[in-house]
This record gives sequence, structure tokens and C-alpha cells, in this order.
Amino acid sequence: MDYNLMREFADSWGLLVMALFFIGCIGFAFRPGGRTHADRAAQIPLEDD
Repeated sequence: MDYNLMREFADSWGLLVMALFFIGCIGFAFRPGGRTHADRAAQIPLEDD
């Protein structure tokens, strides 16, 4: 692959894909019911065996 071709892809479609992935991660974190799952996962290291 040519460097310029990869650079052109990263500047256009790569940026769009990364932005959509970021928005998806934010949406996943703030989805309804996500707080209970996050609170449960945060308590796992503190539980006794």
C-alpha cells in the first residue's frame, strides 16, 4: 500500500469511523440501566472471596 493512500483514508473514512466508535462508546456508557451494571462491576474488586 502506498503511504499517501493510507494517509488519505485515515484523514477521511478513518476519522469518521473513529468518531462513530467514540459516540457509540459514550452511548453505551450512558444507556438506560447502565448505572446498575457499572456500580456492580465497580464493587467486584472490593468483595471478599
